[in-house]
Amino acid sequence: MLATILRARFTPLLALAVLMAVIPLVAPSAFYLRVAALVWIFALAALGLTILMGYAGQVSLGHAGFLGLGAYGVAIGPAHLGLSPVLSLFLSAAAAGLIAYVVGRPILRLRGYYLAIATLGFGMILALVFNSETAITGGPDGMQVARLTVFGWRISGTQNWYWVAAGALLIGAWIALNLVASPTGRALRALHDSEVAASAVGVDVSRKKLAAFVIGAVYAAFAGGLLAAMNGLITPEAAGFMHSIELVAMVIIGGMGSVIGAVVGAAFLVVLPQALTAFQDYEQALLGLLIMVFMILLPGGIVPTARKWLLERLS
Repeated sequence: MLATILRARFTPLLALAVLMAVIPLVAPSAFYLRVAALVWIFALAALGLTILMGYAGQVSLGHAGFLGLGAYGVAIGPAHLGLSPVLSLFLSAAAAGLIAYVVGRPILRLRGYYLAIATLGFGMILALVFNSETAITGGPDGMQVARLTVFGWRISGTQNWYWVAAGALLIGAWIALNLVASPTGRALRALHDSEVAASAVGVDVSRKKLAAFVIGAVYAAFAGGLLAAMNGLITPEAAGFMHSIELVAMVIIGGMGSVIGAVVGAAFLVVLPQALTAFQDYEQALLGLLIMVFMILLPGGIVPTARKWLLERLS
């Protein structure tokens, strides 16, 4: 029984690690490694949203705001406070978690559409602050981000950032898989099915919803910090509404409640626009059409549908 549980928990992680090791061997240029690094970073942000939406059943349309908090934290820490970029990365993730705790207490009392609109408003407020506080954030033009330095090693170059992003995603996926298998994960799944039923069996509904919200914010902020440090520049667009929608789409397309689904969804929405650049005039229309087709044909998401199909063939 224990062996089965461990296999179910760590087989996806091992498969992801193997994929990460193979990609640099077959990538024809540094451009493809950069795209892959972007996939890993956005998958990390989507992982947090998977815990919030896929397990706790709470919708957030302002999740990119936390990504922006992490990104600007890495930029503001060294520029205005004299902190090291690495320390700023962790402090900004912690600050995002604290803000999520403070904001989440009132808004998570809402449900359904009301919760979605409340989180949307929160994300819009953050984007407005990033855009208007020119003295701190650089305003619409954004600001430069200092390079991360770890034990004297200055992280630069596409290949190095590929491995940093891959390592961060592996750690994030490992934490998420362990969380899902823990009593907290089981409580979140019960909460997703029915808040009333979960409360009846002793689950502290408010506390678990808030915990999922905070965890999702920390994941997004850490991913935002990595994104800003890799690009060397951050603008308010990172916290924009469209990025929030893209993160939600990653979770839904990959598969709600699937850790690997977050990675697949991120790959879908990061790689596909690159493949559609040949259709410049119709790129956005084709992307929207493909998303619609996927949702019609695979309403459960790519990973859960593929798993179900494979089990049916093997049984």
